[in-house]
Parts: sequence; structure tokens; C-alpha cells
Amino acid sequence: MTYRGRVKNGVVVLEGEVSLPEGADVEVGLVAPAETLIPLGQKLLKYAGKAKGLPPDMAKNHDHYLYGVSKK
Repeated sequence: MTYRGRVKNGVVVLEGEVSLPEGADVEVGLVAPAETLIPLGQKLLKYAGKAKGLPPDMAKNHDHYLYGVSKK
């Protein structure tokens, strides 16, 4: 079962009339607002073009250089 709430003065306060048994194990996860979530591709863009000394055909033959398969 999932409950929602907010942190007030360092304590999680659940919404509504929720009564959990004393000593119950709970799991708390942070729900980030949608506007703060950044797509993975956008996060990785900061690394684009940073690698130095790669072979000129690295993009086409990355499996060759990583795993030793035949070049394309």
C-alpha cells in the first residue's frame, strides 16, 4: 500500500487518516516534481566529444574495439 505525505520539521506527515502499527517497517521514497527530472540523454550530452585518441571508425566498429568481433 502506498501513502503520500510531506516532510514537516524533519518528520514525514502522511496525508489523510492513516494509522500504521507501531514498529511497522516502512519505505520512504522521494517524489521529484516532473520539471526537475532531466532525461538521461540530456545528462549524457555533457560528455559528447570529450573522448580523445579514438580510432576514426570507432562509431562504426565499436564492437570490434570492445569485444574483438570482425570489423564492418
